[in-house]
Amino acid sequence: MPDGSATLTLTLHQKIAEVSALEWDACAGAGNPFVSHAFLSALEDSGSASARTGWLPQHAVLRGEAGQVVAVAPMYAKSHSYGEYVFDHGWAHAFERAGGDYYPKLQVAAPFSPAPGPRLLRHPDAGVPVAALASALEKACQSLDLSSVHVTFCTEPEWQELGQAGWLQRIGMQFHWENAGYSSFDDFLGALSSRKRKVLRRERRDANAAGLTFHALNGADITEAHWDAFYRFYRSTVDRKWGSAYLSRSFFSLLGERLGERVVLMIAENAGKPVAGALNLAGSEALYGRNWGCRGDWPFLHFELCYYRAIDWAIEHGLQRVEAGAQGRHKIQRGYMPKPTFSAHWVAHPGLRRAISNFLDDERRGIRAEMVALEQQSPFRKDAESD
Repeated sequence: MPDGSATLTLTLHQKIAEVSALEWDACAGAGNPFVSHAFLSALEDSGSASARTGWLPQHAVLRGEAGQVVAVAPMYAKSHSYGEYVFDHGWAHAFERAGGDYYPKLQVAAPFSPAPGPRLLRHPDAGVPVAALASALEKACQSLDLSSVHVTFCTEPEWQELGQAGWLQRIGMQFHWENAGYSSFDDFLGALSSRKRKVLRRERRDANAAGLTFHALNGADITEAHWDAFYRFYRSTVDRKWGSAYLSRSFFSLLGERLGERVVLMIAENAGKPVAGALNLAGSEALYGRNWGCRGDWPFLHFELCYYRAIDWAIEHGLQRVEAGAQGRHKIQRGYMPKPTFSAHWVAHPGLRRAISNFLDDERRGIRAEMVALEQQSPFRKDAESD
């Protein structure tokens, strides 16, 4: 390994339970729930992330000379590219048409969660550079005779350091709401142009006039009955979109049990019965929207439950952002602006690596240009604009 790190030793683990929660979380930190031992173990213990679903854990643990854990990475051997939200199906098809085997591959990620955050988790006192862990992952990939390693939804500093280490760099785009020190939702509305402000007020008014009651639940307030209802909503959404229900019913119970107050469940009820729900996880800086589902049809309910109630909660709890998941240009007029996301890719085959590198050069230019264009659709008032 580079930079005098030859005394570091990498081991791969097929269960997160093989690594103590204390050692893992000392590297992961407390800021992002999706890389916590609690979240990852809930996925595994519920059977949601498993060999059966095509997510075989291969968690990377880097140890120092004295055997202490200095870095970890949530990693999986993948037999497909589903549940990742960074799409490489085209790369796989091209390589396979040329006679190569793209799968299995190694994926450093929070499964089923397009939530940006740290992925190469290093103990703050160990001084391990990203390049050392990256080099260890490359060697693991080669020793397993796999095609590639993919680090998705990483932080921008990780992305930069991985690029310096020779990894291919990719960007994507999401839509995030940022808290400019707002004291209330009305304070946020005051930052919008008059026309956009009227649209949001009308949507909230209509959603709240439909006879529904809304609850923001977290921690012990979330009961098994709530999870039963939410799982029905989740399955309904999956069935409607022709997707795969990776998350099992037991995952949600384990999530509530192990992450406690960091789980925020928005519930809409009609005559006392839950009819819709939106699942969020709270980090130290952001509220992350994850899953949503509904039984019935009410005006603007999706916007109210997933976007506006999330903004309310973030303002009340002093969070800096709401990250409402993947896709959705309709979020812009609701105050969620385009932000780049980052991933990095190490590809063993030189020919495939060159082809992907050329593709990514063009893709990055296209995404950056698109973000500039989308910024022009901002609902926020210009400096010279008055109501």
